[in-house]
Amino acid sequence: MSEEKPIIKAFNLKKCLLILWGALLFPAFFIGLMLLNAAFSDLPTFEELENPQSKQATEVFSSDNEILGKYYTENRVNVRFDQLSPYLTDALVSTEDERYYTHSGIDFKALARAVVGAATGRSNSGGGSTLTQQLAKMLFHERPDSMWERIQQKFQEWIIAVKLEKRYTKEEMVSMYLNKFDFINNAVGIKSASSIYFSTSPDSLKLHQAAMLVGMAKNPALYNPISRPERTEGRRNQVFQQMLRNEKITQEECDSLTALPLDLSVTKVSHIEGLAPYFREVLRLELKKLLSKTDSITGELAIKKPNGEPYNIYKDGLKIYTTIDSRMQEYAEFAVQEHLSKDLQKSFYKDLEKRKRWNEDGLPFDWRVTDDDISRILKTAIKRTERFRNEINRFAHCEGCNKTRAEIDQFKRDSIPVIFDRKVPMRIYTYQGEVDTVMSPLD
Repeated sequence: MSEEKPIIKAFNLKKCLLILWGALLFPAFFIGLMLLNAAFSDLPTFEELENPQSKQATEVFSSDNEILGKYYTENRVNVRFDQLSPYLTDALVSTEDERYYTHSGIDFKALARAVVGAATGRSNSGGGSTLTQQLAKMLFHERPDSMWERIQQKFQEWIIAVKLEKRYTKEEMVSMYLNKFDFINNAVGIKSASSIYFSTSPDSLKLHQAAMLVGMAKNPALYNPISRPERTEGRRNQVFQQMLRNEKITQEECDSLTALPLDLSVTKVSHIEGLAPYFREVLRLELKKLLSKTDSITGELAIKKPNGEPYNIYKDGLKIYTTIDSRMQEYAEFAVQEHLSKDLQKSFYKDLEKRKRWNEDGLPFDWRVTDDDISRILKTAIKRTERFRNEINRFAHCEGCNKTRAEIDQFKRDSIPVIFDRKVPMRIYTYQGEVDTVMSPLD
């Protein structure tokens, strides 16, 4: 019996060594396999990396060089790095990627910390994604529908991040990130965000304003300064702490900045707001005709991009200069509103009473509208509202969750009708000015 014991020990040692080597080599094998799979998947081409596409708003200018309005699917106007406040860069790098200027797209130290934090259940260990990886995700990927797709996407982002680092300077990628990010409330990109939240430009942002916008990058729906100011202020103060940690501000500055309010100066933006909305609608139709016009001989587009494709007024960031004088237009619109409220509205109400007496539905128009027509009109109107977009963003990007497309669609069907039928405090327009009231968004 005594002679067999060493054999048993040797056998157990061999087995332990195999398990140990397997535990060490399997993650490396898995990562290598996933990187190989990502390398042969649908990655952006060299041309796409050189010219990443983002939708930019077309701006309409008056003859005195004021912006009358915009045409857009995303309210974005890009800016260069030298048009950014240095506070933005300091806050962004300090908060999102401390070693941004020393890594080449992947921060292995942060990645290891994130893996250990996930394995031990530590929620404050920080994320492993670099700014470059976040940019790669924003530029080239849609939201994944499953956890497996998200894992595959992560490895693709690694490869794209390394390619981006080779193509662009660190400064160019900072501006690309801030131009691409959706700060919600129709503020897509840092120029729109600066204007909508603070009525200023990106180069004029104060430190506490820049910190608030950078804080929103973690989750813009959760840290929405309009609907959740206290939570947003707390997140902004965390950015100050990160800037203090990275020696971008002193302890005294941090204490003073933390005591400041958000200092919002909100300017809401939509297609119908701004001067000369009817003029801009006619202009929009004329622009579409002009940009689709073809040469009578060659049949080719008369006005086209360098690559031969047609221009799109909603995505291509055009600058349209008109003959409208913004000051005269403002006087004219004021006069119309005065006349409408005092004279024409009263005449309309009198005519409306006459119509109701002979219209069998009691409606202020001559044609029949069915219940299906009303339902369809309301559903379309709901989807066009800012409230609808905010609710979808809040649900899709809630803290600690990653909703699938199916879950978002289910939320639209089940929860959106309830939200829009619930009475809430709101401010509405009247001829006597804006008034506070309580009614449902559906009303």
